[in-house]
Amino acid sequence: MNQKTERAFTKDDETVIQLFSELGMPKNLAKTLIYISQAEHCRSQDIEEGIELLQPQVSIAIQELRKKGWVKKHDKKKKGKGRPVHHYQLTKPLPEILKIFEHEKINEIENIKKNFNELESILNEVKT
Repeated sequence: MNQKTERAFTKDDETVIQLFSELGMPKNLAKTLIYISQAEHCRSQDIEEGIELLQPQVSIAIQELRKKGWVKKHDKKKKGKGRPVHHYQLTKPLPEILKIFEHEKINEIENIKKNFNELESILNEVKT
């Protein structure tokens, strides 16, 4: 995505978003993550317009990304009066975020396997 001249994801961006989504990341979260990763810093409004999401959808995605520690917020004062404008940027490069996400998913798989084994054990005891 070329943020200054074009506000559309590339084919590779779309593929990355789709793969994150297929791995269990909400699509709006994946879109927001990819958008922020390609900007030095951006405002919530930039994200809304850049990926055509509504303000509440962007707010939820940013909140989740901040909770995970993948995005940080910093304020920039406006000229004159008024509230500062929130700007967002990644705290880690995307490959590092991918590794963290991978680790989360592997843990989920291990927990699922453990639960299946426990369930199987209980059911086998019930049969006898």
